[in-house]
Amino acid sequence: MRFICVRLHSRRVKTVSLTSTPCLRSEQHVLIRQLADCIEQVWQDNLDLSPYPLPSDLGYVEGRLEGEKLRIENRCYQTPQFRKLHLELAKVGNNLDILHCVMFPNPTYDLPMFGTDLVGARGQISAAIADLSPVRDRALPASYLQNLGALPTVEFSHPRELPPWGNIFSQFCLFVRPDGESEEARFLSRVAAYLKIHCQQATQTLPTPDRAGDILAGQRHYCTNQRKNDKTRRVLEKAFGKDWADYYMTTVLFDLPPGNESTSTG
Repeated sequence: MRFICVRLHSRRVKTVSLTSTPCLRSEQHVLIRQLADCIEQVWQDNLDLSPYPLPSDLGYVEGRLEGEKLRIENRCYQTPQFRKLHLELAKVGNNLDILHCVMFPNPTYDLPMFGTDLVGARGQISAAIADLSPVRDRALPASYLQNLGALPTVEFSHPRELPPWGNIFSQFCLFVRPDGESEEARFLSRVAAYLKIHCQQATQTLPTPDRAGDILAGQRHYCTNQRKNDKTRRVLEKAFGKDWADYYMTTVLFDLPPGNESTSTG
């Protein structure tokens, strides 16, 4: 779930091992800072977090794009219910801020895929999306339908149209261009509600190993469609080259459990 609408070119990029803890959010749009803080706080309050073994060269990445400095920061965790919780922050110069987050359930847990993205350009949020996307049988579990359906209706001035591959999203998918601080606060509140429902449902869900095949197939479908996002792929290829873009998309952004990559396509 990434919607990046920029054109970037690069001749030199370096990767840096994450030996310290960079924090791009302090330099990013206020909504990105608030959402990053909210995501990590909800995770900490509701889940039993432990570090996720992300490749050391992908924790923090720097480069030069069109003369501007590019920085990407990845933070990853895991829990009994989720094989990977991924929060990515990216910044290009002073003009582009990005937040990307996906929660990947363990295949033995019948849970949807939470994802959210923010794209800010020149101080304005141009795209804001959040969803709990169904995995097994292309339908959300009944408990999710009940809890999400009970949330109050929210209105935004500028709803956006989903891409052609957006059939992976649920009827509760929120994709907007928030207009002003009040709509930004509304979006933040709705994502926080989605997160809390998701984490609470996850901790109440028992593993169902007999459904793992169907769950994994649904996750594969989700990741395969996300990798079809041409905007993301074009930006990564122009910035880093095709091989690195493929590596990043299949290792960090939309990976699958070990041993299942051969069954998916980019």
